[in-house]
Amino acid sequence: MSQQHIEKLRVAANLNSQHKQVVINTTLMQQQNPLPSMNFSSNISTENMSEDLPTSSPEGSPTVIINNDNTSVYIMAGAAAGIMEHCLMYPVDSIKTRLQSLRPHPKAAYKGVSDAFRQITKNEGILRPLRGINIVALGAGPSHALYFCSYEMMKSKLNGKGNTHVTNALSGVVATLFHDGLMNPVEVVKQRLQVYDSPYRGVFHCATQILKTEGITAFYRSFTTQVTMNIPFHSTHFVTYEFMRERLNPEGGYNPRAHLLAGATAGGVAAAVTTPLDVAKTLLNTQEKSVILNSSIKKIPAKRRLVVTGMFNALKTIYVMRGIKGYIRGMKARVIYQMPSCAISWSVYEFFKHYLSLSISDEEMMDLTV
Repeated sequence: MSQQHIEKLRVAANLNSQHKQVVINTTLMQQQNPLPSMNFSSNISTENMSEDLPTSSPEGSPTVIINNDNTSVYIMAGAAAGIMEHCLMYPVDSIKTRLQSLRPHPKAAYKGVSDAFRQITKNEGILRPLRGINIVALGAGPSHALYFCSYEMMKSKLNGKGNTHVTNALSGVVATLFHDGLMNPVEVVKQRLQVYDSPYRGVFHCATQILKTEGITAFYRSFTTQVTMNIPFHSTHFVTYEFMRERLNPEGGYNPRAHLLAGATAGGVAAAVTTPLDVAKTLLNTQEKSVILNSSIKKIPAKRRLVVTGMFNALKTIYVMRGIKGYIRGMKARVIYQMPSCAISWSVYEFFKHYLSLSISDEEMMDLTV
């Protein structure tokens, strides 16, 4: 046995002996000066404990840096998840917008999702389903950063103060308000570019023309409807996700399969439930001329036919044009979009949240324990 190895064993034995002595002394002190039992769990936040703990150990021991800057982790992970989700699923989103048209152009009347994709790429070009993806990528980063960060922080504040499902739902409401406040103008420009025979040359031309002809309020014309739709959507989404995640991964921690399946389930359920409001939002954003100018809309006042405003008028227009079935137009495309979209979003978010939260690598941990 080498001299160096013998020295390591001697140091370890000394440390063990010192530790035992500290335990014995502490026990004696407690017996001599008993203190009343106190519960600090409700008064001390574990997130702030690291501020009071030393980040270095006695000389000769390894230093472990504790990283509790969770806000920056949520922001970076959320931004990555949002951009990835929206960019990968954008072609399906374009098809959903076309299928939700109440009075489509004869050349844009599709039988379903696959038929729509085939006709769009054949007649308008293979890149046509991607038109407007640049503005979505630009808006998805900051909006999803706020979305996930506000959800995590609100959930942390409300934990232990009531029913878990209620906590998740309320946190989802707060996240929705932050997300939609940034994303609503992006949705307007995106959907104007997605419709068939769009008159706009690109994102900048679309935004400036809307501002010039309809005013700045046009970017938030569907905000009430969007929030009304997204509050039940995201509340259902978060409650379903957390419920499925706990069932699929009761131990907690990072589990790619559990995050993927829970995200897909949450997206599908929430999308199906809120499809009627999504059809109304699409109408408010696109302002289909063939719908607005159609003389058969007898039940809508003439002064309101130049523009559809408000959720109630949008829902009324849908019923007049298409009946009850109008409220579920594009449901299949919406579910097909939301299931993989939410699966991607949660998988990417949990991946980045997990690995950005690590203060030291596995290799460094192995070195510290040898």
